[in-house]
Amino acid sequence: MTGRHDAVILAAGGSRRLGRPKQLLTRDGETLAGRVSRLVASTQPGKTIAIVGAYAEHLCGRLNGALPVFNPDWTTGMASSLHLAADALAGRDGPVLVVVVDQLALDEVHLERLLREHDGTQDTVTAYGDAAGVPAVLRARTLARAVTLQGDSGFRALWTGHDVHRVRNDALAQDLDTEDDVARAVAAGLLDRQ
Repeated sequence: MTGRHDAVILAAGGSRRLGRPKQLLTRDGETLAGRVSRLVASTQPGKTIAIVGAYAEHLCGRLNGALPVFNPDWTTGMASSLHLAADALAGRDGPVLVVVVDQLALDEVHLERLLREHDGTQDTVTAYGDAAGVPAVLRARTLARAVTLQGDSGFRALWTGHDVHRVRNDALAQDLDTEDDVARAVAAGLLDRQ
């Protein structure tokens, strides 16, 4: 898929429930923002943007070549970041890999599988448990529809059953929202002791 896709890293959140920036937690000495941007870079996208907000000044030097785009409205929810991503990639017609920073089980193998299975007829999403979401490979027209989203709505609001191809990875259901999540991740060796 070299150069045939673009990528978006969603990293603007304020980690309100955690009470500290999850983007700056480390795994093997590497920040989570740095780790996910390195994983994305391994897929060789044509253009990579990282939507930053709450901790922008701490993130910009840790994005492995991703272009930071500041979201001044990050407190309003994910939709504002998706609007900026759509604006930043307007006019580009290839698929778009979308990731977040707090899925500790994410690896290059899963990203490559998503890209490999994406045939352009529908969005290719990660399935975990009963849900489906990011990481995902979106058609350019799906990303363009982000302007219709509001608040904390993500792309799930745009998908119906026939709009997506699901690639199962139940390990990606676990993310970081609370100190208990952090403690479990440290115990599992997925995060450094902070």
